[in-house]
Amino acid sequence: MPKIVIYTRDWCSYCARAKRLLDAKGALYQEIDIEGSPELEAEMRRKAGRTSVPQIWIGDAHVGGCDDLHALERAGRLDALLGD
Repeated sequence: MPKIVIYTRDWCSYCARAKRLLDAKGALYQEIDIEGSPELEAEMRRKAGRTSVPQIWIGDAHVGGCDDLHALERAGRLDALLGD
């Protein structure tokens, strides 16, 4: 399974939804909580080109946010990205 990284904030409902989907898939991920860390937030913005959370990478591919992750699932493409 490829490395999964998800930038989050602890109060974010979209972050919780994205993590629930990954958990349901049995995917292990590294969560980076950017709350209170301008450095981590700047890192996320630099890498993703976006300011909203969550921002998700599967392997080297930037998936995007929660809606993007769920769209991959609806399209039947998420399992392939996860290596299933």
